[in-house]
Amino acid sequence: MTETHHVRLQTLTLIRWIAVSGQFISIMVVHFLLAFSLPLTPLLGAIALSALVNLVATLSKKTDTRLSNREALIYLSYDIIQLAFLIALTGGLENPFAILLLVPAAISATILGFRATALITALVVLCATLIAFYHQPLPWLQDVLHLPKLYVLALWISLVLATLLITAYAWRIANEARRMANALSATQMALSREQSLSAVGSLAAAAAHQLGTPLATIAVVSRELERDLPKESPHLEDAGLLVSEVERCRKILSSLTALREGEENTPFERIPISGLAEIAATPHRQDGINIKIIVIPAKNNINPEPTVPRRAEILHGLNNVIENAVQFCTQQVDISVTWNERIAKIEIADDGPGMTPSILVRLGEPYVSSRRKSGRMGLGVFIAKTLLERTGASMLFLNGQPLGARIVISWPRKILEDLSAERFKL
Repeated sequence: MTETHHVRLQTLTLIRWIAVSGQFISIMVVHFLLAFSLPLTPLLGAIALSALVNLVATLSKKTDTRLSNREALIYLSYDIIQLAFLIALTGGLENPFAILLLVPAAISATILGFRATALITALVVLCATLIAFYHQPLPWLQDVLHLPKLYVLALWISLVLATLLITAYAWRIANEARRMANALSATQMALSREQSLSAVGSLAAAAAHQLGTPLATIAVVSRELERDLPKESPHLEDAGLLVSEVERCRKILSSLTALREGEENTPFERIPISGLAEIAATPHRQDGINIKIIVIPAKNNINPEPTVPRRAEILHGLNNVIENAVQFCTQQVDISVTWNERIAKIEIADDGPGMTPSILVRLGEPYVSSRRKSGRMGLGVFIAKTLLERTGASMLFLNGQPLGARIVISWPRKILEDLSAERFKL
């Protein structure tokens, strides 16, 4: 999956204004209050150039403009070069402010992609290396301070290591946050799609119910017209056509009503948990694949089968898990439903090859798939896990004995029976 990272122009210009202000104040304090004789012309010229670049960027584009990776890379690269120039004129790595070279690298790690961040990090290391060898010493008031070369080398190593470690850590954390945000967005889209399908089903059922009575009246009247018209009437054929078309409409409405077979698709209707498993499995029954629903009440169990609403998140989560099992199985997928006084479980087991240990330990995380080369994003199980856990479920991923994979979905019975059919929100 190709990710696009965008940062607002206003964010980078604000950071640069803060940097320009800090640079100007620091130089003024060191030169005038501490009486260090600094080369003000090139220093203030570099600061003024940064301010000019900011003004041009602000005036030429809207503040809410989002920069591409390449544009943001150019902005941050300029900031690194400008800062390295200032530090080179004021002592090089002996200047305590050399540590500020870490800032652009850390910023790039949080807003840019891997390649752009790697280029920024390489530029920081290059600039730190150059200013370690080529710099003007700080004009101390008395004797010039000459740090041992070994100490300067240690400063360079620490700066380089800090740049690499901080950048790598910040990029990893930011990238995980971006991936999770993208995965949750995909989850919300999947749920929205399921809710839309449920809404269409409810609308179709309501239409079938409301149209049934007037259509029955039309059927009665049309049959009476057909019966009362004389055989030689020119309208007899039209009456017969009307009767046949009414019958056709009744069949269409019956097919719409059949969408609710085994359940009432109203927001607060509840169905047995085994019925919910059957509804989720129905779209995946294919030639050559046997999907078997097994209802196994616990031994000596006097508790009735729990009922649940046909909520979009539960149905979509079960759909995803069953679809995964069907795709990996050889011939058989078993869906076992069991319950007792405390919990209710749905277990999906297939007779496929099972899961590798590397996949098994990460299953349920976003972008985990053994079929990435086939274009799969690896979000199906993550979406299912996210949706089901929001309803109080827990998921356990196991390999079967000796073959296949098992996914066990468990709900505390009280939570499951207290679920309403209210609209789900992420």
